[in-house]
Amino acid sequence: MLGYMAPGDGLRGRIGPGTTMEQMEMLREIHGLNDPWYVQYTGWVGGIITEFDFGTSLQQMRPVTEVIGDRMLNTVRLSFLTTIFTYLIAIPLGIIAARKKDTTLDRGIMVYTFFALSIPTIVFSLITLMIFGFNLRWFPTHGSVANAADLAGGLTRFFSQMHHAVLPAITLALISTTGMIYFLRSEIIENENSDYVATARAKGVPENKVYTRHILRNALLPVAGNFGSAFAWLFMGAPFIEWVFSFSGMGELFISSILLQDWTVANTLILFFAILIVISMLLTDIIITVIDPRIRIK
Repeated sequence: MLGYMAPGDGLRGRIGPGTTMEQMEMLREIHGLNDPWYVQYTGWVGGIITEFDFGTSLQQMRPVTEVIGDRMLNTVRLSFLTTIFTYLIAIPLGIIAARKKDTTLDRGIMVYTFFALSIPTIVFSLITLMIFGFNLRWFPTHGSVANAADLAGGLTRFFSQMHHAVLPAITLALISTTGMIYFLRSEIIENENSDYVATARAKGVPENKVYTRHILRNALLPVAGNFGSAFAWLFMGAPFIEWVFSFSGMGELFISSILLQDWTVANTLILFFAILIVISMLLTDIIITVIDPRIRIK
């Protein structure tokens, strides 16, 4: 509703300097842009329900499903890499911070989490892009695949796509680890002070086994159960990450569709993200019931 109230419409980027006012009005009438926002919205919803038609992108003049489909694999690749990097970074740091509680190492990890939590995503993305992209030249600075590799196809294209996704994935992972580190650290500390751990130690169980078989095993249950929802949030594309790195994913498409007032694309993405979150929450509940026998759906 707020988007439709903004000045302009989705045709503004497609009208040339020689287009007359009559032609502009005819195009607006053809695409229903002269209708009130609620008429346009109900018509869009009705098309989904009756014909499973999500509309046409006014900027690309193609079905919305095709426009989003072109970007989906890139976002899947980015989200998959980000999830791997997030767990590889967060779990070791959370364990170290808990085992070295109140030491210099623990305080250093907490400083990192404060930094990652407080710095804006765009600023952090620009820092990593400047250091590892422009200065060190370890990673590409824009795009999702090199033009030459895209034409070559095969493994060359695949490795180029992975190379382009690594830096934005690491950037997003470094930002996403904050909550997981805090959560894992607090879970380990809480389990360490529990009765069953005191009993295991009283029985003479070695300290390493106490941590691996009792403390860490139980502390990791919520972290493992959160995998579904974590992947879903990352799958939404971290729009600002994709925008800064010019990564052709669904997040970048979402921002550009808003800026260009391509509301059929923006609304479809919002609907898709909402459904994805609901499914991820259901998946999280299922994972928790599978890995934790104390919890069962009655």
